[in-house]
Amino acid sequence: MWQLLGRIVLLALATSVVRGDDGFLTEPPDYIKQCKIADKNFVNCSTQSIQQLFDKLNDGIPGLTSIKSFDPFHLNRIRISQGNSNAINLKVELANVKISGFGHTNVMESLVFKKDYSWKTTFTLPVMKLQGDYSLFGRILLIPLNGRGQVFLDADNLTVTMHTKTRLYEKGGFTFYNVTSCRVDFKMDGLKSYFSNLFNGNKQLEDSTNKFFNDNWRMLADALYTVITQTIEDIMLDILKKIFHFIPANYFVSDIPTPEQLYGKAKTKSKPK
Repeated sequence: MWQLLGRIVLLALATSVVRGDDGFLTEPPDYIKQCKIADKNFVNCSTQSIQQLFDKLNDGIPGLTSIKSFDPFHLNRIRISQGNSNAINLKVELANVKISGFGHTNVMESLVFKKDYSWKTTFTLPVMKLQGDYSLFGRILLIPLNGRGQVFLDADNLTVTMHTKTRLYEKGGFTFYNVTSCRVDFKMDGLKSYFSNLFNGNKQLEDSTNKFFNDNWRMLADALYTVITQTIEDIMLDILKKIFHFIPANYFVSDIPTPEQLYGKAKTKSKPK
């Protein structure tokens, strides 16, 4: 009897802080540090707050059921065409992609710009591992590539700079971020790779090419730059959209303006579609 009553009380408490058809928090969570953008130490405060948010993603944010897994993260498909020089001309398609390593995100700096409440976030990953099915056509230097198989990538010590665009909107008396775009740049200290079936079963040529890629990892990183940036952008855009439709922006920036205060009444939209 007492156990049943305890469960009812816990359920009631959980329901009282999540509201709406799509659900959102109505009380500040203990895993976010609330900051004032008007304070001189805002950047330090915001950096701590976003770090706490990433840390909580590992365990799962209570009530946010739309994020099934943060580490590892799964993407259905990535398609990239890259021809940024005479040395590189590639068409790459990845499917059934599994990415791990974001659970060890270290936030170095979190900037929020008062003009439009866009963000610039710098974070590091000790390692990012990617595996999935690939199809590859094109060339790197003088190496012609035409294969389908499995790919394994291990990127070491990534430093990622992320530029995020937002649009404020109002819901239930709170201000929310609608995350509209995410663009990243990165640098890394190493890249280990393996592509199976690169040359349709020619194992000797496959092994020698994989060895060449690992011995010349910077060249491969340049060739796969768009693949890696697209992977990080797809992950972060999906995660950030879901988080910031669930947690009011007021809980991150306590003195954030309303959409009407920032944009004016005529340009204010109540909710993103």
